[in-house]
Amino acid sequence: MKASFQRQWQLVLSEYQVYLQLERSLSKHTVSAYCADIQRLVVYLETQVGGSLPEQVSFEHLSLFLGTCSDSLSKRSQSRLLSSLHSFFAFLKLSGHIQEDPSERLEAPRLHKHLPVVLTVEEVVAILESVDLSHPQGHRDRAMLEMLYSCGLRVSELVNLRLSDLFFEQGFVRVVGKGNKQRLVPVGEPAIRSVELYLEQRRIGPCQPQYSDCLFLNRRGARLTREMVFLVVRRQAEKAGIQKEVSPHTFRHSFATHLVENGADLRVVQEMLGHESILTTEIYMHVSRDKWQKEIIGHHPFAEGLPESAS
Repeated sequence: MKASFQRQWQLVLSEYQVYLQLERSLSKHTVSAYCADIQRLVVYLETQVGGSLPEQVSFEHLSLFLGTCSDSLSKRSQSRLLSSLHSFFAFLKLSGHIQEDPSERLEAPRLHKHLPVVLTVEEVVAILESVDLSHPQGHRDRAMLEMLYSCGLRVSELVNLRLSDLFFEQGFVRVVGKGNKQRLVPVGEPAIRSVELYLEQRRIGPCQPQYSDCLFLNRRGARLTREMVFLVVRRQAEKAGIQKEVSPHTFRHSFATHLVENGADLRVVQEMLGHESILTTEIYMHVSRDKWQKEIIGHHPFAEGLPESAS
């Protein structure tokens, strides 16, 4: 019985993994996380429920399973676990393993919205200007920071940019985002100039043949790593005297917030960021609204209380 239970679940999990990789084109990290969550469910079913097979899992089983996880997982982790369950049972229904999806009525825990750290335009300029262009890697670092802010790139998108992705005459770069999805993003003149200055230096520096099409290279001529980008961003923020916790993603948040503050349509911002859902992009409305509220309250004549003559 136990061997049959494990064998059937293993077969279904193998199919699910292939589905996530090939049909949904998810990253290895995401596939691994989703499968680990379902494996956690399998252990629960085996030890607590008596070995329910995939087609026997009910809404009650899933509710009790989530209940056992609530004490050991944060609300954010619970929310991801729920996403894994929805994805898995949607796959089972799609592939004909089940007729009804037992996860449909499961509700996500309420999450408090954490507003991202955002730089002012002046702070972005200070970080950009803190780069020493006389340093051997100066033009590369400046170009990298300019691209992060000009295009709102994720750090993984930045390090994977290729020379063949640059369409500067048309004012665009091609970006490969999550799920291997491509999008065209406008790029500003300051970023273009910085990249062109960097390319002049790149041509005379080392370049390993397998990385010849990679835009940003390290001093040994290999593709720049995510970790190196984090180090550069933090170093330059410190040099600029920025007190905020700054990461490459801070430039992405700042890019989107500044667009919204200046009247950009939220759907346009969504496309430029590569968000699947407009709900993800709406966080920048909250950031922008929060700033406006502070500006209004800070400049209101009654901000520090009523004047004595009015009390």
